[in-house]
Amino acid sequence: MPIKIADSLPAKAILESENIFVMTEYRAIHQDIRPLKLLILNLMPTKIVTETQLLRKLSNTPLQIEIELLRTASHAAKNADDSHLQSFYTTFDQIKDKRYDGMIITGAPVENLEFEAVDYWHELCEIMQWSSANVYCTLHICWGAQAGLYYHYGIPKHNLPKKLFGVYEHTIRKPTSPFFRGFDDMFPAPHSRYTEVLESDILAVPSLELLSLSKQAGVFAVKTEDSRRFFITGHPEYDADTLKKEYLRDVSLGLDIAVPENYFPGNDWRREPVVNWRSHGQLLYTNWLNYYVYQSTPFDLREL
Repeated sequence: MPIKIADSLPAKAILESENIFVMTEYRAIHQDIRPLKLLILNLMPTKIVTETQLLRKLSNTPLQIEIELLRTASHAAKNADDSHLQSFYTTFDQIKDKRYDGMIITGAPVENLEFEAVDYWHELCEIMQWSSANVYCTLHICWGAQAGLYYHYGIPKHNLPKKLFGVYEHTIRKPTSPFFRGFDDMFPAPHSRYTEVLESDILAVPSLELLSLSKQAGVFAVKTEDSRRFFITGHPEYDADTLKKEYLRDVSLGLDIAVPENYFPGNDWRREPVVNWRSHGQLLYTNWLNYYVYQSTPFDLREL
């Protein structure tokens, strides 16, 4: 949250030059406040794990947020308890006449399929189109980011030689962005995917801004010039043991999978991983929610 200071205080210009958010008395007085309305489209088969990870990040803020959970109706979830879905999730037909301050579209373990081969692709396209007029700012994660870049801008995904699996260092291409306020110059984040989007494809679209990338993991953070859509190719919300569980699952299935990089001490899967991405992951979600949703969305959502 911002600090409120006098409009004419000399520190105002200094702090703003350091990319620190300050709010003048005039803006504070004229700011309307209400709970944020946030929609989460959870495409992951492990619904409870994913929703818990996201809610943990979203809850660590003084903002009041009303959360709704959305699932696709055109896909029968095999790993989620039906009573849980019926109790806590809604479908697009039930919310398509509503408007939201923000929306999160998660990843999904379908990246080895062509987009059009995913059984809920048509429904997802309908939801992404609807979000343009009914959601102020949408955050796309991992495969959700690849799907959004493909649908909105025609940017393809490309197969990697092997699974990108581990925790990687990233640099900030645009350090003045509020999205990275409070970040160190280099920051770690987990990745778990078989495909990627190319930096050259992002830079070829004038309405997109490349915010962060990694020498090992490639493109990490992209947004639109109007800051209405964000695309994150990694998983800053992952728990300490998420990559470990994925690794042991793949090993049990007999898959040819390497130990996650830069994750286990000494590269030994029998040792407990040390989390080094939690604080930056929290900042990323907090910054998105504060600067691009709370500080930007109209008080009356009918103005969208």
